[in-house]
Amino acid sequence: MVSDAISENGAKSDFWQGVRLSMPVVVASAPFGVLFGALAVDNGFSVFEAFLMSAMIFGGASQMVGIELFGQHVAPWLIVLSIFAVNFRHVLYSAGIGRRIAHWPVVSQALGFFILTDPQFAVAEARAQSGETVGFAWYLGLGLPVYVFWVIESALGAVFGKLVPDTHALGIDFLLPIYFLGLVMGFRKRPLWLPVVVASACASIVAYKMVGSPWHVSIGAIAGMLLAVILPPHHSGVKARP
Repeated sequence: MVSDAISENGAKSDFWQGVRLSMPVVVASAPFGVLFGALAVDNGFSVFEAFLMSAMIFGGASQMVGIELFGQHVAPWLIVLSIFAVNFRHVLYSAGIGRRIAHWPVVSQALGFFILTDPQFAVAEARAQSGETVGFAWYLGLGLPVYVFWVIESALGAVFGKLVPDTHALGIDFLLPIYFLGLVMGFRKRPLWLPVVVASACASIVAYKMVGSPWHVSIGAIAGMLLAVILPPHHSGVKARP
């Protein structure tokens, strides 16, 4: 009984620790959730449809692509393929995070993959790299608030879309890139960090100019991964651990 109580208290503590870590993401993604809801209604979606799309897909960039394609009489398979391509990086994230959560029950793993986002992956990977276990309670606390607020904000944007100011004019849209930059800097002590970041950035910029958004995100990620595979760990000057 005592051990069960200790375990339960530990899980609660881990959960709220994850919730605290999720708050910057909740704040930074809020304008984009509201903006999606507003754009969805402008493209002919009902408030419920905008709400349902956020609840089922939970992917900002892919949702933006989806609402643009739905109103252009594009073949359904092409819409699905486009959304898959935009979010292809999540296949890479899932491959990486899968080894961190392999000890979870299958149902918990499925939920973990569903609420997986860019910052979720980065923070969980940083925790694993520090030697700490990525527990389900902590992970749920980190990801669940982001999901819940994203869905709520999408609905609010759909209802009050006409009142949403221009996020570009206010500079609010820069919050999320700043947060991601902080996450990237958190990995700066890892081997090959600088060449991988430079390769990813260059490939992403070139792809943005030649292919366009949001394809440049996945292309930049793949370029960084390929360089990390090609170069040996000691290339960065940091000796690999035996």
